[in-house]
Amino acid sequence: VGSSAAIRKVKATIRQVADSGATVLIEGESGTGKELVADAVHALSQRSGRPYVKINTAAIPRELLESELFGHERGSFTGAVALKKGKFEIADGGTLFLDEIGEMPLDSQVKLLRVLQDGSFTRVGGNQPLTADVRLVCATNRNLKAEVLANRFRMDLFYRLNVVNIHVPPLRERREDIPLL
Repeated sequence: VGSSAAIRKVKATIRQVADSGATVLIEGESGTGKELVADAVHALSQRSGRPYVKINTAAIPRELLESELFGHERGSFTGAVALKKGKFEIADGGTLFLDEIGEMPLDSQVKLLRVLQDGSFTRVGGNQPLTADVRLVCATNRNLKAEVLANRFRMDLFYRLNVVNIHVPPLRERREDIPLL
């Protein structure tokens, strides 16, 4: 919501990138509306009628993140009583939104990078490679360039995610939008 120059630029970028299929990295402070931008990218895309799956990577315990993303086979770990599809499988043909990607542990970053590189993944405890046609949209409140320099985020993953970058400005930088909100 807004009519400031900054928001007009965000809206124009969303319209321009929505149908491209390119991976989108949305950056901005907490509370700026990054998820709304992701929603708009999916809604305006050719994938809008397909699944739109959201996951907050910071809210999932490190030990379960791989299972959430890629699924798991029955018996692959204690409590895995049935086969479970992961978010990539569920989002097949649609969009996968990874919120707070900057919080993702390095070992999980490696596995995500592999999926982005060759398009395949394996469920936890599985041997069968799977593929999914997924458009990836990610968001973070961290400065990923600084995280890369501090060795807390993989440079190769950063470049894979940062195909299209959308910066969502905080309200203090677009005060003229306050009445509309």
